[in-house]
Amino acid sequence: MELKRVVVTGLGALTPLGKTVSEYWDGLVNGVSGAAPITRFDASKFKTQFACEVKGYDPEQYFERKEARKMDLFTQFAVIVADQAVQDANLLDESLDKDRIGVIWGSGIGGLRTFQEECVNFANGDGTPRFNPFFIPKMIADISAGHISIKYGFRGPNFVTVSACASATNALIDSFNYIRLGMVDIVVSGGSEAAVTEAGVGGFNALKALSERNDSPETASRPFDKDRDGFVLGEGAAAIVLEEYEHAKARGAKIYAEIIGGGMSADAYHITAPHPEGLGARNVMQNALKDAGIKPEDVDYINVHGTSTPLGDVGEAKAIEHVFGDHAYNLNISSTKSMTGHLLGAAGAIEAVASILAIQNGIIPPTINHLTDDEQFNPKLNFTFNKAQEREVNIALSNTFGFGGHNTSVIFKKFSE
Repeated sequence: MELKRVVVTGLGALTPLGKTVSEYWDGLVNGVSGAAPITRFDASKFKTQFACEVKGYDPEQYFERKEARKMDLFTQFAVIVADQAVQDANLLDESLDKDRIGVIWGSGIGGLRTFQEECVNFANGDGTPRFNPFFIPKMIADISAGHISIKYGFRGPNFVTVSACASATNALIDSFNYIRLGMVDIVVSGGSEAAVTEAGVGGFNALKALSERNDSPETASRPFDKDRDGFVLGEGAAAIVLEEYEHAKARGAKIYAEIIGGGMSADAYHITAPHPEGLGARNVMQNALKDAGIKPEDVDYINVHGTSTPLGDVGEAKAIEHVFGDHAYNLNISSTKSMTGHLLGAAGAIEAVASILAIQNGIIPPTINHLTDDEQFNPKLNFTFNKAQEREVNIALSNTFGFGGHNTSVIFKKFSE
């Protein structure tokens, strides 16, 4: 059967750099750091005392108080960005067949704050099981997609993918496949995460995964810098409306870009460490290129996973050189995590939005906080250090890798008839 074309017709974002798509993009191109001391709890006794939080967030700006209390923060974020994207794509049109509109979301952790609070409350009690009746439906990761579908009456496929930090990109790839196979017309996809909690920060500290640069939070996320010491935890969400091209064309929808391929692979190596030679990263980019039916030299920009960990950045850079050969030195490469921090299961969604906007605007967001060259990286690679660069971007590839060795890559192309 002939596969259908899939395009992007709506975007939404709520990030440490801003609460709308335009605010997020402005922060990216201007090299703004979203890192600051933690406000969500007293972190004074933690090894890491900073994160990339969503600034000035007030749930009552978006929800009735009673409604907000039924949702964990990660679900609130999901509903907010989905609403932005739904309105952007004009999916409120009653003539649309809601049986053919799905919601496929991504979250690596889900309702961690809710789980933590309920367990602490029980532990501090007398042993009598007094749990909030919304404990379970607030905590489970799939409830985010459930809330979105209920709000709009979307009755197509509805689920959440969980593959650690690759979750949102897996959701996008699933959405892409459902549409190009003709099973649905539209999918609201993306990801959300809200793990800036005692359990989240403490857990990642125990893994020695987080930067501990408490004296300079704003420069702590340093992908590909010699002095990088771990990632900065972020929170937020992004939504992307994917739509079958002929369906979008027939209703006169605005089209941001076309999604042309997706790849998946496993490192099959270690529960947290990436393969040192980037084997899984190689495979996933090659799989994505093959799926898209393009050559390595067709790619202009890679939004890398680039978390600012000592091992991860090296493996990904090696993989890029292996897959792209000499063309690797013609690419623009950047890690927007240097600004947003690492949104875990939502990372792939906000970075897909960054890739789409790079295509739209002809601007490559920078990798900020580069202070010292690392001899482990080939100086011929253009990591777009510290300042955005103008460039025509016809094709952008976005990488996201997760604990457990889960690897995903998605490819977007400038739209043309």
